[in-house]
Amino acid sequence: MTMTEKWKKGVLPAAGLMLLMLFLTSCGYHMGSMMHPQIKTVAIAEVRNETREVLASAIMRKQIAERFQFDNTLKITSPEKADCIVMCRILSVKNAGVVWRSTDDDMTFRPSEFRITVDAEFTVTIPGSAVPLVPMRKVSGSATYQFTADPAIGRENGLTQACYNMANLIVEYTTEAW
Repeated sequence: MTMTEKWKKGVLPAAGLMLLMLFLTSCGYHMGSMMHPQIKTVAIAEVRNETREVLASAIMRKQIAERFQFDNTLKITSPEKADCIVMCRILSVKNAGVVWRSTDDDMTFRPSEFRITVDAEFTVTIPGSAVPLVPMRKVSGSATYQFTADPAIGRENGLTQACYNMANLIVEYTTEAW
């Protein structure tokens, strides 16, 4: 029997068996949902806006819904049918210039890039339960944006990105950190 035949008959099957055992007894990492098995649906209540940013509540609610749909752990439904309800309140929207640059080396008196930061708090409740599934928790999202032709469009795009970042946190805290 040659060395190659011994390798094929002895070492390869043993190595394959060891790999199989390694995969079957892995470190316990769990793929998929970490949500409580009895909670399958979520409703998103109206987002309260305590700022002067007109579009903040509508954009935030839309982003939360999109992130739950993308995550696909919980199905979105009406509050009457939901196993849990996400309630969110926008506390502040701050806008600040971060880059003051001129393209033609002239004196620049306005920023060319801005940072918008949105602070909010949220909770997740179970209808009929006095104890929330996720207690009140603060989240913050920020984004940088530039003015293109219309400053309002640039600001809205920045607000959308900041709310997107917060919505990711809300979904993560709801589905994984309860």
